[in-house]
Amino acid sequence: MRDFRRFITAPGILGAFLLGLASCEKEAPAAQWEGEKVTSEAAPPATETPATETPATEATATDGETLRFIAYNVENWLTMDRYIDNQRVNGKPKPESEREAVVTLLARHRPDVIGLCEIGTPEDLTDLQDRLKAAGVDLPHAHHTGGADDTRHLAMLSRHPFASLELHEDLDYELEGRTFGMGRGILDVTVDSPVGEIRFLGAHLKSKREIPEADQEMMRRAEAHLLREQATRILKADPETPLIVYGDMNDTRQSSAVRTLRGPNQGPLKLGMAWLKDDRGETWTHFWSYQDVYSRFDYVFFNNPVTDRALWEECEVIGDDEWAEASDHRALLFIIR
Repeated sequence: MRDFRRFITAPGILGAFLLGLASCEKEAPAAQWEGEKVTSEAAPPATETPATETPATEATATDGETLRFIAYNVENWLTMDRYIDNQRVNGKPKPESEREAVVTLLARHRPDVIGLCEIGTPEDLTDLQDRLKAAGVDLPHAHHTGGADDTRHLAMLSRHPFASLELHEDLDYELEGRTFGMGRGILDVTVDSPVGEIRFLGAHLKSKREIPEADQEMMRRAEAHLLREQATRILKADPETPLIVYGDMNDTRQSSAVRTLRGPNQGPLKLGMAWLKDDRGETWTHFWSYQDVYSRFDYVFFNNPVTDRALWEECEVIGDDEWAEASDHRALLFIIR
């Protein structure tokens, strides 16, 4: 068990930020890694050395082979109490129209691997898997995992087999004399793909919802540290491991949680941040309808060996018309060769 008070030294952002909209008169590439010269008005100035200064490992794929990865919070693909026509109804699944929108969106972008947040039971995951197969996307390999939250889980669906799975059970931390478990845990899967073995770490950090037991921002920072510990362990064991860390981090890019997760600014332990955009050059991934706020909470991070393997012009925030019906989050598409 870890006491995270010593890691939490500065207040972070307590609310979501409204992201500025990019000018529709200026087109920008779909994605960049942070540190590259940025030309879009929607992106911040570069503040760090490009990750490409560290040589990337040579890809093992033959010409033309790629891995299409989608990271997606599908918003409560599970059974729960819901409000229908302004009435609270107990024990209802995700509405059919929302499930159809998720499947339509995913099928259009032909993922080879999907990292999912907010899946309910293994049966809920099978439901999504079966619907995708019926839509022409066969992802036969599935992994379902979770943490202290017994309602919302992490999952992965893949066209390619899993080379290995690692379960993380020691994910407790201490805040202000109380012990907490990491809510949704950590998904840790290595996929054996045509472009070689790729290791994925998935997470869904503590929400911004206030709770009486502890400060929600400190909890999120503690969970980010647990995830960062796993990434550090992997990269210290083998710095050439192609590593992708992804998920709904429930915080903005300059928050203490995201900074903790990224680690050092240079060297083999650094995690770069994919600066993904939609076809309008906008980077937000989450819409909070109650406050009418758009924020970037969802991320794809990567280590140096992945940098030169990403097809940056094809990576994007998926802004398809179905996004609002499907989820309160937009999906991220990240393609490597």
